[in-house]
Amino acid sequence: MKEKLLVSARLIYGLMFFVFGLNGFFKFIPLPTPTPAGAAFMEALIATGFIYPMVKCVEILVGISLLIGRYTTLALVVITPILVVITSFHLFLDHSGLSNAIFLVFLHIFLTHGHWKYYKEVLTKKADLR
Repeated sequence: MKEKLLVSARLIYGLMFFVFGLNGFFKFIPLPTPTPAGAAFMEALIATGFIYPMVKCVEILVGISLLIGRYTTLALVVITPILVVITSFHLFLDHSGLSNAIFLVFLHIFLTHGHWKYYKEVLTKKADLR
């Protein structure tokens, strides 16, 4: 049962990042008008010329990785800082997507917990290698 839940969560999580990553380039899902602070933040990301496209490319690649079930643990690590920014954006600048952000955080925590055995080695304190 837990394995089916993990697969379902992974597919939903992957699909969300894949679709919204593509939407960053092709604009096929209309997004609500952001607050002035949210709009200023988004305009700053877009104005850099590379941050916004890079984030959207990472979202697409992570989404694909999660959808096909390859490198899931790495995908969860890579998407974590982006998820922190998404959640912070909706928490502090534009509350319109906060429920989606909270849902993503829930899925992320659930998936990370489900793959915890793969993180244990990295998070184990070891003797200095000098």
